[in-house]
Amino acid sequence: MTYRVSFVCTGNICRSPMAESVFRARVEEAGLGDRVEVESAGTGGWHEGDGADPRAVAVLAEHGYGTDHVAHQFQASRFARLDLVIALDSGHRKTLRHLAPTEQDAKKVHLLRSYDPAAGADLDVPDPYYGGLDGFEECLEMVEAASEGLLAAVREEVEGRAI
Repeated sequence: MTYRVSFVCTGNICRSPMAESVFRARVEEAGLGDRVEVESAGTGGWHEGDGADPRAVAVLAEHGYGTDHVAHQFQASRFARLDLVIALDSGHRKTLRHLAPTEQDAKKVHLLRSYDPAAGADLDVPDPYYGGLDGFEECLEMVEAASEGLLAAVREEVEGRAI
């Protein structure tokens, strides 16, 4: 059975596609690519059908990550097929939990940086959209830092299903 993870930010062109690309690479490196499906979406549909922000693509490429991304809006119906919904900031988490059809679905929503033990109290990944490349670099650093803990949690779930 496939374990499904979706990363969600506002427009699905910056933070969530970056998280999707990094986490997909971690999943592949861990040999879980055939058991874990990774996707992303936005809380809004403003950029639906667009590719990732060129700055996000450039930063990802500079660090060895690829992205073949088309933005779409997260729909409540997605909860039924997802095991884990990863919000990039607390506003997204609130929106997603409100959108969740059931309490069980709401419990699937977690903040990405909650998987980074060094994150401290501020668990939001700042939106780099209105800034320069520095913000995208900072976003990538936060995503990478949280990806190891997230991978450990997902691996535990996936291996638990195999029993």
